[in-house]
Amino acid sequence: MKQQIAKDLLSIKAVTLSVEEPYTWSSGLRSPIYCDNRLTLSYPQVRNHIAEGLKKLVLEQFPQTEMISGTATAGIPHAALLADRLNLPMSYVRSSAKSHGKGKQIEGKAEPGMNVVVVEDLISTGGSVITAVNALREAGCNVLGVVAVFSYELSKGAANLKEHGIKVQTLTDFSTLIETASQEGYITKDNLSHLLQWKEDPENWLQKA
Repeated sequence: MKQQIAKDLLSIKAVTLSVEEPYTWSSGLRSPIYCDNRLTLSYPQVRNHIAEGLKKLVLEQFPQTEMISGTATAGIPHAALLADRLNLPMSYVRSSAKSHGKGKQIEGKAEPGMNVVVVEDLISTGGSVITAVNALREAGCNVLGVVAVFSYELSKGAANLKEHGIKVQTLTDFSTLIETASQEGYITKDNLSHLLQWKEDPENWLQKA
């Protein structure tokens, strides 16, 4: 499954690689890889592969799930497709509470004691997932874990998630993706080396490149 999803993301250019002209993330981090899983929604076959893959992860890893909750905004459509396949209630979590109306951060059914799985499109430093999980926990929900389409496998993200006691399962990851990209001819051996250097030390990668 990891290789199939990696091929899917590369084929529709949901994941793009640019060593010569690195991308700038919202955090300010410079990166030779950029993942935009929103693009998968425009491709029914890829979208279905992802939904079925997430369903398999939930059934295998979190069989006691009673509700699916997406992170706003990128996790919402994947959560909706997954909840539909599992015939479970769905909610979504904003990055912060609304400043108007009822001032909710969680939209949808979220009752104390409910076993919840959070859906995210990708994992980088883990910030948005931690925000969502904490909001659900504060509402009294029992968060079983997180499922996501892709993980950059950054050590900082892994440490942050571990610190908050969050279990994460992903359909594919950075290691699988760059291996597949190399096998399929998307990147050269030199590019592969740069990508591995970035993963090991993303904040100082440009100085070493």
